Parts: sequence; structure tokens; C-alpha cells
Amino acid sequence: MSLSRADFHEQNQGSARAQAQRLFARKAVLQGAWLSWVASQIYTLRPAEYASMVRRELQHLQDSSES
Repeated sequence: MSLSRADFHEQNQGSARAQAQRLFARKAVLQGAWLSWVASQIYTLRPAEYASMVRRELQHLQDSSES
């Protein structure tokens, strides 16, 4: 039995947020190499819906850090 989109999102939101925070924490260390590194990390995440959740959380973190 597969989860609905809303159920999947609810079940995985905390994990996606934590994963995004771990990836974002490496930005200061990797500096210019961070963007290609983080893209490769997101590429390995499965399923694709989860990778999208992590990507959205990363975008939110970046937007927050720039304001």
C-alpha cells in the first residue's frame, strides 16, 4: 500500500529538514565547492519526492541566511 502525497510529506518532513540542515552546515567548510557537492548529495537521495523535499528545505535555509 502506497502513501498519499500528504502522508508521505507528513512522515518525511522532519527527516528532510534535518538532512537539509546537515547539508547546509557544510557550506561554510566547502565554500565554492559546496554547490556541486550538495547537488551530488541530493542526486543520490531516493525517492525523488524526498529529494525534492530536501531541496526545498535547503532553499528555505539559503533564503533565510541571505536576509
